[in-house]
Amino acid sequence: MNDNPHSDSQLTVSIVLHNSPLALVCATVNSLQRAAHEARDAGCLGGVTVWLVDNASDAGYRSALQAEIDRWPASECFAIRYSPQSSNRGFGFGHNTVLSSLGSEFHLVLNPDVELEDDTLRAGLVALRQSPDIALLSPRVTGSNGEQEYLCKRYPSVLVLLLRGFAPGFVRRLFRRRLASYEMRDLCSGETSVEVDIASGCFMLMPTAALRAVHGFNEDFFLYFEDFDLSLRLARQGRLVFEPGVRIVHHGGYAASKGRLHLQYFIRSGMRFFNRHGWRFL
Repeated sequence: MNDNPHSDSQLTVSIVLHNSPLALVCATVNSLQRAAHEARDAGCLGGVTVWLVDNASDAGYRSALQAEIDRWPASECFAIRYSPQSSNRGFGFGHNTVLSSLGSEFHLVLNPDVELEDDTLRAGLVALRQSPDIALLSPRVTGSNGEQEYLCKRYPSVLVLLLRGFAPGFVRRLFRRRLASYEMRDLCSGETSVEVDIASGCFMLMPTAALRAVHGFNEDFFLYFEDFDLSLRLARQGRLVFEPGVRIVHHGGYAASKGRLHLQYFIRSGMRFFNRHGWRFL
């Protein structure tokens, strides 16, 4: 008989791909597997099922991805499920495709450009169990250069988004206090857990029941701001918490550096977000 009440607990993970760099995908999954084994050895997790949702990547990419999946070593506490989609209907849609299949206690929305520290899942699950009123847990994030990234946010204004996305450096420096406030640097720079308004979709750890209660992502957002929208809806289920003991490395970038099409997605989704939740201009 197992005396540990959490040793059979299940975590599910959804990772949405669209021709995502395979080297980063492999690094993400490998780090996730190491973190899963550490959480299991600590007695706070029974197993992890990872859903790789492929939003209509190219045929050559899919073939290479399947070859990588076939090479990943089998594990009794770590399973990978490949879910190819016939069309690309957006980031939120991709994550929502697995929602009806989730029988887990906790769920992690994860980007394919993130690496977890070995103790990330253990620390996150402990925090969620210690505070059952938490609806979403957000990690301490560092970039590839080792510097902290501030991905938790206060409610945005049009001015702040324009400054971040389009203003030259000398203009952003004039508004550095405003931008720092938006990024919650006053609260998220230390080693203390704090409540936040909005969390980044690159890593969202939550009770599966909370995600089900809000019916997952809003699929009206094809790309960008779907995590803002989900954060505000999850806040009705419980607290959103930045937990610095949960640590990841994020290899991603910002919309402004990804070309005209991504800027169009960003602007369109931003307008949809403000229309839905309320405009704030300054």
